Amino acid sequence: MVAQAPSGKKPLPDMMTSIRIDKSGQVEIVDQLLLPHSVKWIPISTTEEAFEAIKSMKIRGAPAIASLAALSLKSSLSSSFNINGKSKEEIKNWILEKCNYLQSSRPTAVNLSEAMNRIRNYIKASTNSKSNTTELIEKVKEICKNVHEEDLERNMLMGKLGAEWLFKKSGEKQKLKVITVCNTGSLATSGYGTAIGVITALFENEQLDTAYYAQTTPYHQGSRLTSLELTTLQIPACMICDTMLGSLFQHEDIDGVIVGADRVVKNGDTANKIGTYQAAVLAQRHNVPFMVVAPVTTIDLSLQTGAEIHIEQRPSIEATQIRGLNLETGKLSVIRITPEGVGEGDKPWQKVYNPSFDVTPAELISCVVTEKGVAERKQGEKSINVSSIC
Repeated sequence: MVAQAPSGKKPLPDMMTSIRIDKSGQVEIVDQLLLPHSVKWIPISTTEEAFEAIKSMKIRGAPAIASLAALSLKSSLSSSFNINGKSKEEIKNWILEKCNYLQSSRPTAVNLSEAMNRIRNYIKASTNSKSNTTELIEKVKEICKNVHEEDLERNMLMGKLGAEWLFKKSGEKQKLKVITVCNTGSLATSGYGTAIGVITALFENEQLDTAYYAQTTPYHQGSRLTSLELTTLQIPACMICDTMLGSLFQHEDIDGVIVGADRVVKNGDTANKIGTYQAAVLAQRHNVPFMVVAPVTTIDLSLQTGAEIHIEQRPSIEATQIRGLNLETGKLSVIRITPEGVGEGDKPWQKVYNPSFDVTPAELISCVVTEKGVAERKQGEKSINVSSIC
């Protein structure tokens, strides 16, 4: 489960990856629900299999799910889709239906909709084209392939830009202490990562003291996935419970908070994994820079503010149960951590609030980093001109 590590001042062990493609073109994903205790690769050959994997969070992270959705469409066009006897119009309609279907798997992540829109835009532009059905299909497959391959290169560039900005912001302090939330590394992308990419770049430059990462309940992306990635890369790191963020700011000299994003809108408001907003509030209280790192594909200029972002509500059961390694049996187990009925019944005392994301207002964000550059929030302003880095 490795991808080639980029070159840097400090050599790195091989990185992990969420998606792999064998020589025959078979797409496989690692089941992230089983990590870090078990590594199981799942073949994905159809859009239906991709939809289920994304919806059930066997794969997660906005760039990674966009890659898988695109690759599953490419696989379907290469194998299971029979073009015999179908007109060009029928093929186009089939592709558009699949785009709509895949996009519905995780509505908050804009990378997924951006990837599907790239395909839709080509289909619409080809209406008056003289291309035949074979040329149409091959072009769509090429777009799908590019969605996946472009991600790694831009992640490495964002890591460099973010690390340079934070190092300069710190007054070129010798070693930095940073905080991150959720998992934004190779398991959430096609490689290197977004926020973890910045942390990795700092480590490569020998500018990192410690990377603190929040557990990120209820799915524990931090304790299960970020811990696995940072351990694999041998990056100095320390896990904290989500409720310990305030204490950490009080007792450690934190130089920056670095997070990813599932959607950044026109004014800079950012939707990211639940818990990001509280980290931003604490960062501002303690005068600590708060950085959002995301590719251009995550920026949605069609929405003016974060109030327009649709926030996905996850099933209650995900907050009332926990999956892990049973130390007595040595097997993976799922256990309930609440009284019976909580999150399952309809009584007023059985409710569970379980949003997958929260929205951090731009006024709490110091800068947004994309592969095109860094957009800083100017002193006294409540928005960030993210259109300058699109």
